[in-house]
Amino acid sequence: MHDKVLLKKLEKKAKEMRISIIKMTTKAAAGHPTSAMSAIDMVVALYFNFMKQNPKKPDWDERDRFILSKGHACPAQYAVLGDLGYFDKKEFEKLRQINSLLQGHPDRVKTPGIEVSSGSLGQGLSVGNGMAWAGKLDGKNYRVYVMLGDGELQEGEVWESIMTTVQWKLDNVTVLVDCNGLQNDWWVKEEKDVAPLADKFRAFGWNTIEIDGHNMDQILSAVETAQKNKGKPTAIIAKTVKGKGVSFIENDPDRHGVALTEEEMKRALKELGAE
Repeated sequence: MHDKVLLKKLEKKAKEMRISIIKMTTKAAAGHPTSAMSAIDMVVALYFNFMKQNPKKPDWDERDRFILSKGHACPAQYAVLGDLGYFDKKEFEKLRQINSLLQGHPDRVKTPGIEVSSGSLGQGLSVGNGMAWAGKLDGKNYRVYVMLGDGELQEGEVWESIMTTVQWKLDNVTVLVDCNGLQNDWWVKEEKDVAPLADKFRAFGWNTIEIDGHNMDQILSAVETAQKNKGKPTAIIAKTVKGKGVSFIENDPDRHGVALTEEEMKRALKELGAE
């Protein structure tokens, strides 16, 4: 069990980020708030407790890298980057506008702190492997974290990359799979079932950990284990709830890529305890 003060601090931050996600996507009347909310606890844990970073120098050579391969969940990363000072939080108001700093999917050219332009599902780990291998060759000590969606694991390129990470012994790579059970079309298990994920990653040679992706204590323990593991990469298989934190949008297949209305936002913010 981690320090209660730390856990409460991170849980409070995750709630604040959920509020930002709801506000920015409702303002835009577009986006993927439910996908962002299943991922946000893990994103908060990484950025606020583990990752070496410098918001004033986003291209710092020694920084840890985070790749949001399920790029449609970018409001989660935007909320965190804005809070850390990578850009002014006023940019939240311009989400998805033409020429905005914050596009509908991550854009490494436009947005400080974004490592990879993602959203075409299946590509994040391929890029992450390259970054991790480059770090090994250059004698750098940074780590690479790649977040995948469970629906995304239907992509064949992901499994080619999963083999590559092990082949190159990239123990500086950690994959976090946001298993919220839903994808664009419907339930993952009914579209093309990817289970049993933990068994598959183990069969491919990965150090594999299964957690509740909304339990901050479990998230911290899993990442700490990944950092200590040597010789092979680590996969954290996180069971999550799409739309976590707002009861009336949780686990709703019809909420993928749907922003809340103004009235729904008021209800959501009340649930989240927003002032």
